[in-house]
Amino acid sequence: MTSIGGVEMVDWNLAVATATRFVRPGPEVSRDEARAIVAELRRHAKSSEEHVRAFTRMVQPVEGEPGAGQTHEQAHDTPVLVVDRAGWIKANVAGFRAVLKPLLHKMEERRSSVPGGAVLGAVGGKVTGVELGMLLSFLASRVLGQYETFAPASRDLPAAAQGGRLLLVAPNIVHVERELEVDPHDFRMWVCLHEETHRTQFTAVPWLRDHIEGEIQSFLGETEIDPGTLLERLREAAQSLTGGRPEGEEGEDGGRSFVDLVQTPAQREILARLTAVMSLLEGHADYVMDGVGPDVVPSVAEIREKFQKRRASGAGRLDQALRKLLGLDAKLRQYRDGERFVRAVVDEVGMDGFNRVWTSPNTLPTKQEIAKPADWVARVHR
Repeated sequence: MTSIGGVEMVDWNLAVATATRFVRPGPEVSRDEARAIVAELRRHAKSSEEHVRAFTRMVQPVEGEPGAGQTHEQAHDTPVLVVDRAGWIKANVAGFRAVLKPLLHKMEERRSSVPGGAVLGAVGGKVTGVELGMLLSFLASRVLGQYETFAPASRDLPAAAQGGRLLLVAPNIVHVERELEVDPHDFRMWVCLHEETHRTQFTAVPWLRDHIEGEIQSFLGETEIDPGTLLERLREAAQSLTGGRPEGEEGEDGGRSFVDLVQTPAQREILARLTAVMSLLEGHADYVMDGVGPDVVPSVAEIREKFQKRRASGAGRLDQALRKLLGLDAKLRQYRDGERFVRAVVDEVGMDGFNRVWTSPNTLPTKQEIAKPADWVARVHR
């Protein structure tokens, strides 16, 4: 636990309680329907693994092979959890707590040196817990699935030995398939293909998790933000969520995002590398789910068209403000730009040629190469 004098920068339990209290209820389904949906998602998650590995030609290395970091059995101990919105909240709070631990420890040490810092921290930790909980309550009704790369195991949320678990948020999947009026069985398989691609990326490329974690910790290590500024940004997001910000108060730039907290040239370089690798991972997953789709998801073209329109439209002013503040607009660009990169490279050098991207951190595309795939091909295949 990262705390000074027994007081944490973030009251994590309060964050979970707040998010669980305010999250919207899921769509109405009977108990029998719910059981059938969960069982179907589990079946699709299992069958999608074979489809993804056959299409991508990404195979988990076994012991004795060059670059193998774990055994084949360890690749398959990554659990698939079908969760409700409250389960997604608990899993993500655990993940945030693990990844942010070094940064929060540094901030707590700074606070302890300020007169009255412990008292302020007790109040601030609860306020921050509430603000974080409000944000998670918003996101918990929108995420369809997620591969949690840095997930710590807990009693009710197992994780792989090396970290990692795949979450499928059943009520959100049902909500979207109904909203889009698409075939529910096809849509569930389509979602599983995307999330299974992420699991394949990390189990077939043993160095990828440590590389991304190292980049994140380097970024956080460069951060010199004071707790008050972080709290202010959380409050801005929560006010957007609750409608608490008066009309026209976004500021001249239309509102700030958490990415605006970047301060140093080193951070900007790290962020550019992280943006590139996230674009690659998300774009690759989109490419794979559509590439596998026609063989196992008969209505994939209809699903893709309707889902793209939904993704691009947002849901009015409130959603747009939050998307900007949380950097979700940037994530949408990552899907689009990354998928365009993967498609261009596969068209040029084939799937095996594209898979050289997974050789080492040096073969990952730069942010500039994501925009210009031919430059990556020239550098890696010259």
